[in-house]
Amino acid sequence: MSRIVLLVTSPRLPAGLLTAAAWDVVRAAPVLAAEESELTTALRSAGAEVRVLDGPPVTALLDAAARGTVVWLAGPAGDESLARELGLRLAREPGLAELELLYGSWDPPGARLLDAVTVLDRLLSPGGDPWKRSQTHRSLAGYLLEESYEAYDAMIAGDTDALREELGDVLLQVVLHARLAEELPEDERWTVDDVAGGLVDKMIRRNPHVFAGAEAGTLEEITANWERIKQAEKARESVLDGLALSQPALSLASKILERSARAGVTAPLPSPSAQPDPEAALGARLLALVAQARSDALDAEAALRRSTLAHARTLRTTER
Repeated sequence: MSRIVLLVTSPRLPAGLLTAAAWDVVRAAPVLAAEESELTTALRSAGAEVRVLDGPPVTALLDAAARGTVVWLAGPAGDESLARELGLRLAREPGLAELELLYGSWDPPGARLLDAVTVLDRLLSPGGDPWKRSQTHRSLAGYLLEESYEAYDAMIAGDTDALREELGDVLLQVVLHARLAEELPEDERWTVDDVAGGLVDKMIRRNPHVFAGAEAGTLEEITANWERIKQAEKARESVLDGLALSQPALSLASKILERSARAGVTAPLPSPSAQPDPEAALGARLLALVAQARSDALDAEAALRRSTLAHARTLRTTER
């Protein structure tokens, strides 16, 4: 039977990692390709007959198909133009051959993350983008905050399309910082694989009810277990250790009060009247408001943001 098999494989998987059906066909039929590659080498090593073409592939494929089945190794983009050309030719001349599409491997979930790593590596390598190559972790710090705030805004607005884009910008910062870390002195160097590996290990350790067969219990028990594991890992001297001190002041105040309450550590709030200057007195009053908000199960940061944005809308209306 005259048959042309277009074999499509994932460029993001190791060469030769094919399905059983793909291996069956490449071992049984001649394989044609447009260029040498890791896959052509892997197929030859496994005993397949592979030939790289110099001329137009359509004619060579039809000639080979006249003698039975022939396999075409599609390029990374899938060779859609070739498939279209072959399809039109076979539609005009029925009986020449049958055209079959065979997926020898598929992109695994998260495959485009590998593309992101590759692109950032190109941008920060010699001959890449001079601006990115001149950056440091410190010079980029503000961008990470800015992109995170924009993602937060998309979440609050419920705009999932915008959120997808903004998370991409956050991911850019993560991969960019990881690539910059590859340029550090050898004893300080780390890579994006170290970042991902640390995340994976942490998630497995802190979710024993999923990965280690521990009893799940209630959500409160799961959260408490997470905190116990985290505390054992960090071996911190204070319940406040590890707190992000650069976060907005209202959020910081709420987090400090939350952590201290969870640990059973209490201390009197500063008295506004006992403060040495008006700024300190104002800070004490604001801290008291945050404490009251927590007592009322309210988010002081969200409340101020909501009122401020409402006032901003009023100002815009007034301007018009």
